[in-house]
Amino acid sequence: MKENLFEMGTDFGDDWSSDNKVKAIKNISTEIKTPQKHQLHLAKEKRRGKVVTIVKPFHLDKITLQALLKTLKKKLGTGGTIKEGNLEFQGDIPELLRKHLEGLGYRFKNFP
Repeated sequence: MKENLFEMGTDFGDDWSSDNKVKAIKNISTEIKTPQKHQLHLAKEKRRGKVVTIVKPFHLDKITLQALLKTLKKKLGTGGTIKEGNLEFQGDIPELLRKHLEGLGYRFKNFP
């Protein structure tokens, strides 16, 4: 007896599959850039009544991004995390974050 009863006697060929749970692979850029070539964007979100400051997109490898996060958390005195290549910090701190990142050589898209 076959594993899946719905596939009995069917020929899907090379391009077809009965498994609809296969997820498409996201096209993620793996290009690593220097700090001067970054064009960062600041955003704020409110989550469960608290403000989170988000800086994105970073084009760095994982180890460098973790080191940058650790440095910024110490300088700002706040908590933070990495999610999908973005840095998220607790609190409403975009001015301080911008100042410290510009001091490290990063650039921003728009300056208010």
